[in-house]
Amino acid sequence: MALTRTFRDTVKARADSDPEFRAALLKEAVDLMLAGDLATGKAVLRDYINATIGFTELAAEVGKPSKSLMRMFGPKGNPSADSLFAVLKSLQKSSGVHLATRN
Repeated sequence: MALTRTFRDTVKARADSDPEFRAALLKEAVDLMLAGDLATGKAVLRDYINATIGFTELAAEVGKPSKSLMRMFGPKGNPSADSLFAVLKSLQKSSGVHLATRN
């Protein structure tokens, strides 16, 4: 299901004004992927990227073309572990949010 521009704008506006929302969005994306829901996790991560630094800036940070990153987090994308962790490292650095696992 394609997102409407209004939804994207709403997420961006909220992310711009609410640091806790930004952190929760990034955490939720990673939690979903760790729980095995890769499709939803990628979709949330894509929303997070669009609402924060954008794919152009992220591409410069991780050294990959922005179109490749967009495909990677699209519905049929299949990010490699190297690419996914490079993206997460960059997003944590740019957001100031540092994720950790616990037992």
